[in-house]
Amino acid sequence: MAENASSCPDSRSAEAKDIIMAPTHSPVQGGDLLDSIDSPDDLRGFNLRELEQLAQEIREKIITTVAENGGHLAPCLGVVELTLALHYVFDTPKDKLVWDVGHQCYAHKLITGRRDKFHTLRQYQGISGFPKRSESEYDVVESGHSSTSISYSLGLAAAKELQDDDSKVIAIIGDGSMTAGMAFEALNHAGDLHKDLIVILNDNEMSISPNVGAMSSFLSRKLNSRTMRNLKDHVEEGLKSMSSVGDNILSVLRKSEDSLKAFFTPGMLFEALKFKYIGPIPGHDLEDLIATLRNVRYNTHGPVLIHVLTTKGKGYAPAEENPGEYHGLGPFTIATGKPLPSSGSISYTEVFGKTICSLAESDKRVCAITAAMPAGTGLTAFSQRFPDRFFDVGIAEQHAVTFAAGLAMDGLRPVVTVYSSFMQRAMDQLIHDVCLPDLPVTFALDRAGVVGDDGPTHHGVFDLSFLRFIPNLTVMAPKDENELQHMLYTSVNNDGPCAIRYPRGSGADVPLDQELRALPIGRGELLREGKDLLLLPVGNRVYPALEAAEGLARLGIDAAVINPRFIKPLDNELIGDWASACGRVLTVEDNVKKGGFGSAVLQMLHEMHLLVPLRTLGYGNKFIDQAPQQTLWKNAGIDVAGIIKGALEVMKQGS
Repeated sequence: MAENASSCPDSRSAEAKDIIMAPTHSPVQGGDLLDSIDSPDDLRGFNLRELEQLAQEIREKIITTVAENGGHLAPCLGVVELTLALHYVFDTPKDKLVWDVGHQCYAHKLITGRRDKFHTLRQYQGISGFPKRSESEYDVVESGHSSTSISYSLGLAAAKELQDDDSKVIAIIGDGSMTAGMAFEALNHAGDLHKDLIVILNDNEMSISPNVGAMSSFLSRKLNSRTMRNLKDHVEEGLKSMSSVGDNILSVLRKSEDSLKAFFTPGMLFEALKFKYIGPIPGHDLEDLIATLRNVRYNTHGPVLIHVLTTKGKGYAPAEENPGEYHGLGPFTIATGKPLPSSGSISYTEVFGKTICSLAESDKRVCAITAAMPAGTGLTAFSQRFPDRFFDVGIAEQHAVTFAAGLAMDGLRPVVTVYSSFMQRAMDQLIHDVCLPDLPVTFALDRAGVVGDDGPTHHGVFDLSFLRFIPNLTVMAPKDENELQHMLYTSVNNDGPCAIRYPRGSGADVPLDQELRALPIGRGELLREGKDLLLLPVGNRVYPALEAAEGLARLGIDAAVINPRFIKPLDNELIGDWASACGRVLTVEDNVKKGGFGSAVLQMLHEMHLLVPLRTLGYGNKFIDQAPQQTLWKNAGIDVAGIIKGALEVMKQGS
């Protein structure tokens, strides 16, 4: 199909078109079907061939848009037919579709009134890459973290029953999300309540990286129809040769082929949880999907689980071959699948990955733990070099933290590597299982601060606030990638729990020291002397603060700059002395202001009876929308210009 230039600026070459796999049916004549879809009502009159063509057009739109904007490609390509079938059969938005994680919702957005805005996907003031209630009545929940859909949906189903509402609730969950305990807590409760609930298990054998664990292996026990028939014949022949016991078992199995199928597939598990199990069914066969969903909608009641087999990255060769690499990515060239050139500077994640490998080489106590994200957290090389000391626990952050506590109890030095926003899921384990017994566990919190286009579900702007109140926990933030490696060395050699928070993307492009050294706990560093104002930036705000100090000097203001290094414990002596000498203080952080670094400094100065004018710069008490990091820093006043402005306001306050 031809893309509208206004909605997708990428013009694809013939080579690029070839790599987007062609459909197996002949195209329907009469123009682009996607351009006629303003709501799911418009597709419900389509025949099967038209739906298949629409699926192809949707794939092309997703590929060309993500190539321009970046985004979640492979998971969205894998659910195109499933999305169409769900909206085709169910009466959305009255019937509720609850998307787990939400990174599989692009096709859903395209057919629910956001086609004309799709070119703004993940852009500043554009549509979100995740479901967003304020965007559409078809987006039921704000989902960006995994394993919540069944709990949400069960609550909706219970509420509908109490209000005599007979509409349907459908949770769509990937099997990667089934590795999290919350999903099974919800399944257990749903089986007990016996509400009218439909769960779609989108089984592509992947989360972000390939799934791990016994549960994933169990879910992968798939039997096609020929295998099923052969198995049934063998079982029947064996039972016929037995006594009357065999005859009795055979009569039961003949009454219900589902009983035999459930025993040899994941259905056994879900039926034990009191769900009716249907499947596995092919997830790219629209005719089969529609027939199954119609049967469930009109002929079943109570909890039902439909097991759907899909291919992550379906329809785009590079994504099918390497679905992990194309899970979430930046702009790329369609013809080759290669990412567009970046700045070339090494990222914090890469520095972390190299440093932990170096530490593990010299210290056999060091081991690494990730929650289904070895590539995203920089642990791929570690997993290959030290497989015995690498643990991918699946999407189970709570378990990861307590598992690390067990390792630490017996003398190891585990490093739990997780995105800042995902660490929120394991707060009790952090407090109760690690910090209370004061165990030497390191938490490497990647993507701290604003992360850009993924938006409010992924911004790591709360960690300074939820970490600094926990006893026994040391909290660090490096000013650059070189300091990160020293902090990691400091942490794994410390006898108590430590957290290091570092941002997404490239650092300051500084040289990396070859010899690692331990930093004195709770000691900051004076980077610039001054007499009029003390600037206290933390982490990635240090270099902008130094640049701001140069700008202030041109205005006749002499600003001192301290890199605190440690948010907890603070360097009371260094900060207190310079706050007293300068008489004015400005703190800067890539974190919310409430309970954050500035709040800690204010409390510290108050306890020291140093009553000096102080202003804090950071994010307000609201969720932050998607935008490039530089835009968000500017909007919050924590870029160079914002720091200078804040400094001038403090100077007026103290005059």
